[in-house]
Amino acid sequence: MAAASSSREHYKESKSPFILIFREKIMPCKSYLIFAFLICTVSRCFAEDDHELEEFLKREYSLSKPYQGVGSLGSSHWELMGDAMVTTDQVRLTPDMQSRQGAIWSRIPCNLKDWEMQVHFKIHGQGKKNLNGDGLAIWYSKERMQKGPVFGNMDNFTGLGVFVDTYPNEEKHLERIFPFVLAMVGNGSISYDHERDGRSTELGGCNAMVRNLKHDTFLFIRYVRHRLTVMIDIDGQHEWRDCLDIPGVRLPQGYYFGASAITGDLSDNHDIISLKLYQLTVFRSQKEEEEEEDEITIPSVDNMDLLRLGENEEGMSGISIFFTVLFSILGCIFLIVIGLVVYSHWTESRRKRFY
Repeated sequence: MAAASSSREHYKESKSPFILIFREKIMPCKSYLIFAFLICTVSRCFAEDDHELEEFLKREYSLSKPYQGVGSLGSSHWELMGDAMVTTDQVRLTPDMQSRQGAIWSRIPCNLKDWEMQVHFKIHGQGKKNLNGDGLAIWYSKERMQKGPVFGNMDNFTGLGVFVDTYPNEEKHLERIFPFVLAMVGNGSISYDHERDGRSTELGGCNAMVRNLKHDTFLFIRYVRHRLTVMIDIDGQHEWRDCLDIPGVRLPQGYYFGASAITGDLSDNHDIISLKLYQLTVFRSQKEEEEEEDEITIPSVDNMDLLRLGENEEGMSGISIFFTVLFSILGCIFLIVIGLVVYSHWTESRRKRFY
């Protein structure tokens, strides 16, 4: 037994150098493998978050200086309408004059499944705050070259409109600051609610102080995997700021890009410096490809009722928040008073028991 015990001790002693080598050599390798696995996992997460996007500028759908041939028949991919005019520095949709409307439309329908539009624009004029109007719109629409009341385009449009609204038509805007950027999807039968600044049909939006700025202002519109994202760069910091991000937006292919603007009793210069469209190459799984085999023929938004519910809650928020806070405070005071009364009665009855 002693021999067996000594042999086991010798085995342990002879094994210990191997254990040291394992810990010194193998364990660092294991750490490296774990670290590499984490790096790959994080990289894959970022890739999936960005949908593994690759961007390609599509010049046939883009507009930029020197605007060669813009507006002339047969020599450009873009067509002017109304009071729009081309200068050396911009395409001016409307001058700073009353009752004007103008637009520029692509002549070529866009058949891209996933795309991104970067808009360089400028809104400026002599009018003071809230004495200017009315704003401009960026379109991806089935119809083109149609005058109308929706920022210079027709009402009941079919497609996507992203609006830079500079004048509040609704008098009671307790929680909304103008100018305001919003998006709307139309199916040909939905009317833009001009009196309420489109609030009943908007997908979302953000305030954007874009008038009379000395630095450049940009609008970013991305449509990928049926997800609409709008961002703005208006602070001169070359940084995109989130405006809205809505999943379940379904837009057909083959629509036209355009930009329009309108003035009424109030006015502004509405200028487009460039429209740059990028094709996005997105990796899709086989399951996603099968789900997207059905052709989209009518623009729509999933769960639009929920979006409208949120908009209605937002519309009530000014007065409702005030009364909610007021009644909450009164309720708390009432509960405190009741608690003090009950406590005083309890202490009084307890004190009497000792006499």
